[in-house]
Amino acid sequence: MELTVLGATGGVGREVVRQALAAGHGVTAVVRDPARLDVPPHERLRVAVVADLTDQDALVPVVTGRDALVCALGAAGNRQARDHPVTGPALRALVPAMERAGVTRVSAVSAAPLGPDSPGDGLLLRAVLYPLLRRALRDLYADLAVMEDTLRASGLRWTVVRPPRLLDRPHTGRYRRALDANVPGGKVIARADVADALLSTLTDPSTEHHALGVAA
Repeated sequence: MELTVLGATGGVGREVVRQALAAGHGVTAVVRDPARLDVPPHERLRVAVVADLTDQDALVPVVTGRDALVCALGAAGNRQARDHPVTGPALRALVPAMERAGVTRVSAVSAAPLGPDSPGDGLLLRAVLYPLLRRALRDLYADLAVMEDTLRASGLRWTVVRPPRLLDRPHTGRYRRALDANVPGGKVIARADVADALLSTLTDPSTEHHALGVAA
C-alpha cells in the first residue's frame, strides 16, 4: 500500500512509519520539522513538510494517490493539545482533503478514556482512575472527541484505535483487542503495538466504522 502518516514524528507515528516500511509499504511522512523524524532514509519513504495541518489545500497533495492514511496525532500525552487543540482541527481539514483526493480509508489513534467503562475493569479503575484522568486531561480528550465525531460524520471508512497508557517497549504484535469497548483490565500498551493496531486495521474490514480498544 501507499500510506500517508500524520504525526510521524511522535512516538506512535515513528513506529507506524518504521513498521509500514518494514512491511513493504510506501510511506509519506507528514511533518512540520523534518529534523524530528527519527527514521533512517529509505527508498520508499517520502517526507512532506506541512506547516499548518488545518490547511485543507496543503493536505490534498500529501494524500492524493495514496491507498490509506494513518493519523497518529492523537497519541495520549500530547501536551500541546491541552492548551491548543491539534487533532480535532486537523481532522476537520483532513476529511475534506481526503474526499477531494478520493482516498477513503483512515485509521486514527485516540485514547481509552473516550471509550465506555468495561464491566471487567476493577472499581478503582472505573470509579477513581478514569474519572481523574478525564478531569486532568479534559482538554486533550475533548480534542480527541472532536476528532472521533468528525470521522463518524464523514463518508470515510474509518477506524479509531483507543489505547490506555502508552509505554516505550518493543513491538510484540501480541495485544488484546475489543471492538467498540475498552479491553477489560487494560492498563498499558507499547507504542509500537498501537502502531501495529493502526496498520492492521487498514486491511481489516470488520473494524471499519468502529472504535477498537487495545491493551497488553
